Amino acid sequence: MEELIIEAYGKVNLALDVIRKRNDGYHDINTIMQQIDLKDIVTIKDREKGIKIECNNPEVPVDSSNLVYTAWEKMKEKAKIDRGVHIIIEKNIPVASGLAGGSTDAAAVLKGLNKLWKLNFSKKELMDIGVSIGADVPYCIMGGTALAEGIGEKLKILKSFSNKLILLANPGISVSTAHVYNSLRLDKIEKSPDMDMLVQAVENDDIYTLAKNMGNILEQVTVEEFSQIKTIKEDMIRYGALGSLMSGSGPTVFGLFDDEKKLVKCKEYLEKKVAKVIITKTIE
Repeated sequence: MEELIIEAYGKVNLALDVIRKRNDGYHDINTIMQQIDLKDIVTIKDREKGIKIECNNPEVPVDSSNLVYTAWEKMKEKAKIDRGVHIIIEKNIPVASGLAGGSTDAAAVLKGLNKLWKLNFSKKELMDIGVSIGADVPYCIMGGTALAEGIGEKLKILKSFSNKLILLANPGISVSTAHVYNSLRLDKIEKSPDMDMLVQAVENDDIYTLAKNMGNILEQVTVEEFSQIKTIKEDMIRYGALGSLMSGSGPTVFGLFDDEKKLVKCKEYLEKKVAKVIITKTIE
């Protein structure tokens, strides 16, 4: 039986602004996405009929509600074939954390089935399939550093912002992306992140300007409901982070560091009070 093993990398949002609510219920956003080296491992095996999903984390659904199931269905539809698949997910990215764990697994399945079934779809074709699965899936196929607009599907590649030290702190609470967006009061937004300045900082590889000016509009919903997110951000700054921000709709908070010793001290402190604390870095 032929099988493929694919590394499915997570992401953080270095900045996130929400522009407007669309008629289809989605929101138009403006965000800088950055791939990190925290990854799930997705094994894909050929199967004659149907789909079997396994995962080492019981929090992850193994039925049709998992985005990898949708990815398999979309690929069958696009290729006009009916083939089965066995998907095994080694979950290392925290679930429902704002790090695109579900989206990156779906992206891995699209890439894997393209290879396994010898379909030869281009990256652009895979990204077009991906947007019908989830807003972050096209980015997860592309990777690297990108400015994302629309619902997240309009992507512009930015210069690499790799090898920056990042500390992730996940407080172990579950946050619904839909709930956060639906609770967002656009008329109450006082200050949006300066995306032009932040894109320029990324392009200049200027971690200091970026860290000082990062912003995430969704924090005004999530922080209000979960005060520990604000506390984690403050703790990270106190322990030497250049800047700290909630990623996506949360609840994971990340800190950008330029000093490994400070990062390790911050990790040791946060581990006493936060469910998951992970050292990672930005990658291309």
